[in-house]
Amino acid sequence: MNRFREVGIQPATRHGQNFLIDLNLQQLIVDSGDLSRRDVVLEVGTGTGSLTALMAQRAGAIITIEIDGHLFELASELLLSCDNVTMLKHDVLKNKNKFDQRVMDALHVELAKDPDRRLKLVANLPYNIATPVLSNLLCCDHVPHSMVATIQKELADRMVAKPWSKDYGALSAWIQCQADTEIVRIMAPSVFWPPPKVESAIVRIVVDPERRAQVPDLHYFHQFVKTIFIHRRKFLRANVVAAMKQHLSKEEVDEVMAPMELQPDTRSEQLDVPTLLKLTELIRARVPEWKL
Repeated sequence: MNRFREVGIQPATRHGQNFLIDLNLQQLIVDSGDLSRRDVVLEVGTGTGSLTALMAQRAGAIITIEIDGHLFELASELLLSCDNVTMLKHDVLKNKNKFDQRVMDALHVELAKDPDRRLKLVANLPYNIATPVLSNLLCCDHVPHSMVATIQKELADRMVAKPWSKDYGALSAWIQCQADTEIVRIMAPSVFWPPPKVESAIVRIVVDPERRAQVPDLHYFHQFVKTIFIHRRKFLRANVVAAMKQHLSKEEVDEVMAPMELQPDTRSEQLDVPTLLKLTELIRARVPEWKL
């Protein structure tokens, strides 16, 4: 905090800036990333560069992105001697569904240097972009080996939630269809500056290539589950009818869903991932080109 005062920097609410000031927790994030020289790390939110500097001692390469010009300059001073760090000054996202191409290009350059290299995300993520960053990275050409991130505890709870629970939803299904997720540590607001109004969590997400390969069309599944969880209080059939209204009649939806043998009052949040995958494939067989 003293360093911020020295240079006259105030956290920007619009960028979701809450800086982790507990050095032990910074070390825990790095340790949870299990970094080695074969790893190319994507860090979203360079901040002051303190976490970046710790990772640079272990990783083969780091691509770190910071949208705030003042913080970019501050971190540049600290990271000047880190020759394995590439700093980018812009928004990591082109839009809520896609990364900025400059980020993807930088990752491609580093990953292409050695076929043994693997991509990892390790970051104290700005709260306002945590969901699109974690969700979209699982859709990219370069699939991450793992992701370790500081996020809102509420979001972490959704990632590990089970069917029939209030937290289970589209994000739960999307993460769980291809990865194992654990909550490494719950963090009080006091370990950040400024302190957020909610608890936070460090999560570790490790992609399971075999499980991921069992999803025939990842993009279709991602879009479909997002749609049928939009209206949680509606019955599943009503959500599917709404999602397919431009393509299937109510009677046709009933025909497609008949093999599922679901109850009329079944809701989306009652379906586990295998069941959601089965339903998705039944729909995709009838409407292969469907898009949101």
